[in-house]
Amino acid sequence: MAALADLGIDRVVVEHFNSAFAKLTPEEFISEIIVKRLNAKWILIGDDFCYGAKRAGNFASLKAAGEKYGFEVSSIQTIQEGGERISSSALRTALASGDMQLAEKLLGRPYGISGHVIHGQKLGRQLGFPTLNLAVANHLHHRKPATTGIFTAQVLGLSVKPLPAVASLGVRPTVEDEGRVLLETHIFDYNADVYGKIITVELLEKIRDEAKYPDLETLTQAIASDAAHARNYFQKKAYV
Repeated sequence: MAALADLGIDRVVVEHFNSAFAKLTPEEFISEIIVKRLNAKWILIGDDFCYGAKRAGNFASLKAAGEKYGFEVSSIQTIQEGGERISSSALRTALASGDMQLAEKLLGRPYGISGHVIHGQKLGRQLGFPTLNLAVANHLHHRKPATTGIFTAQVLGLSVKPLPAVASLGVRPTVEDEGRVLLETHIFDYNADVYGKIITVELLEKIRDEAKYPDLETLTQAIASDAAHARNYFQKKAYV
């Protein structure tokens, strides 16, 4: 929330898109959501913003509603990168395909996940690769994160400089079948008690998809290979 506070934003409202929300007419969306619930005074939207059932509401109708209810409406023009429009859809597509370089271009920074470090099964320690764990989602409310797999990563929040790492984002099919999504990150040559601290893990490069292995020995070999790949990434980067 620190970045939002810097912008003068002290509250974030998340609205789940369900059938009832999808059926709201543009008039209902304005009166119920914008006016009654948010008490909005100024609204900034994208130039292609639509709202209400069947996307029937647009900038013109929102502008007219603002004059009626007493809020201002402004729009921001489309931003392009390499001739292509930057949008949330383009970002989701890049993340789903594991194109972290494109995702970074669209965001203007590496794609990262932040959260409190939580306790895990401590299996990584037994395998020689201790990890910092972040709970990303659960199978009841968020069935799938924007991207999954094994990644070259870096960790922010524990040192002045980002710490090089290798990370696994997914459901850990070899050791668990509960369906919960975890981000497990092994920081190279690092050992400290950081439980409860807030960190950000930036995913720089996708190495491969998640896989289910027949035993822990095979899993350990795969982790070692992934770690070697990530270390090589940072070694090459140091000489660029």
